Amino acid sequence: MPALPLESTPPVALITGGAGDLAQAIQTELENQGWHVHAPARAEMDVTDRAQVQATLSALPRLDLLIHAAGSLRDAPMLRMSESDFHQSLQVHLKGAFLTAQAALKTMIRQRQGHLLFIGSYSALSGPAGQANYAAAKAGLIALTQSLAAEYGPRNIRANCVLPGFLETSLSCSLLEKRRPEIEAAHTLGRLNTPQDSARFIAFLHSLQHVSGQVFQLDSRVHRWS
Repeated sequence: MPALPLESTPPVALITGGAGDLAQAIQTELENQGWHVHAPARAEMDVTDRAQVQATLSALPRLDLLIHAAGSLRDAPMLRMSESDFHQSLQVHLKGAFLTAQAALKTMIRQRQGHLLFIGSYSALSGPAGQANYAAAKAGLIALTQSLAAEYGPRNIRANCVLPGFLETSLSCSLLEKRRPEIEAAHTLGRLNTPQDSARFIAFLHSLQHVSGQVFQLDSRVHRWS
């Protein structure tokens, strides 16, 4: 029996780091819009393990949207940052993006359509103290996004990067307990973005079929472009 055309079956998304608050919010939003969503946690798919990534993605019948949301925080001053701290951040954020995008592209090229979406960070633009590893990895994601957009645009595959902002999640709760007034004051609106608003934006962005190679900041911090 021949395969059904893509237009006649529900779109499929894969979200890495599926146990995270943002990933779960995106999953809920997409499922509410009729998507089939796969959101494996690290125990189900370690994004730094090529074999696990390829096995997971090759099992999908189609793939319309890959969202690389897997993340890790190992903040430390530079002189106290271990090589392992630096390496792990690049492994999860940057190598993980490379491995998942590479596997996803094989399916998307066959389909002649697809969307790679990387969850970045404002730290890539601001380079905050104590985040040399994280900021470097997230800055690399922006360059990766732009390179893939240029390379695969002719094949009708898009790539974009979303900087959701400082979200109130389980990952950030301890920092917010210590520095909430300072963090909120850095935002012109005096408040933080939410995983739910970020998820709505991501679903909307996917619907914009002519947008690729772009970086979207979703909070109210003002970045001074040079």
